[in-house]
Amino acid sequence: MSEVLFNGHAGRLEGRYHQSSNPSAPIALILHPHPQYGGTMNNKVVYTLFSCFQNLGFSVLRFNFRSVGRSQGQFEDGPGELSDATVALDWLQSVNPEARQCWIAGYSFGAWIGLQLLMRRPDINNFIAVSPPANEKDFSFLAPCPTSGLITQGCIDEIVTPSSVTALVKRLNTQRNVSVDYAMIEDADHMYNNHLVDLYKVVGHYVLDAMKKKAPAKKRRGRRKKNELQEDDTLLLENGSADDSDDFDDDIDTADDDFDDDEK
Repeated sequence: MSEVLFNGHAGRLEGRYHQSSNPSAPIALILHPHPQYGGTMNNKVVYTLFSCFQNLGFSVLRFNFRSVGRSQGQFEDGPGELSDATVALDWLQSVNPEARQCWIAGYSFGAWIGLQLLMRRPDINNFIAVSPPANEKDFSFLAPCPTSGLITQGCIDEIVTPSSVTALVKRLNTQRNVSVDYAMIEDADHMYNNHLVDLYKVVGHYVLDAMKKKAPAKKRRGRRKKNELQEDDTLLLENGSADDSDDFDDDIDTADDDFDDDEK
């Protein structure tokens, strides 16, 4: 992982970037929660998402919105942060011109920004929205939602009401040709305290399943060996098999050890 700086419309933006060894690896952009409530790219949920995509072989970028950390500019509560996300995605695509897929993932305020970016960028193939603030922000712009994705929500979230997110998911799933998966994580609060590994698993397995569905089919005869099936999926964990869910679970059960404790 490396520190990166790139130019936004309000000045310099800072980020953390992981480059996959595979030039055609998919890419993912991770967006952090509300800057005025302590949200940064080092937030534990953001780091969880970043680590998940990294371990699944993606090239992945997380960055600070304007006014956060070393990122320049002033907070704008939406328009400016959407501009930042647009620039960040442009940068990520510029250094990965052969990427075969593009994902957006955001947490809370970052989920709201990410879904707005989704509406403006047809090159985004899928999304992860963690605890989107449906009780505080207007999501009517998702009409229609342009692609399928995953929304997660903690059952005891004290900031984003679970009922508002459930209603959002139901509305999105009435639209044609879109399937939004919904994962309610039992006993998880807004910060996913003591449930970060659960979030990691839910997101990781969703990404694996979605990538397999989008992978081009190859015609072969006869019984297939497991390693051949893995090659056809075109998505391998950097430290193990993408098809072996037991190994995947073992790898992420220790994820909490890497999380920062000083950010919310």
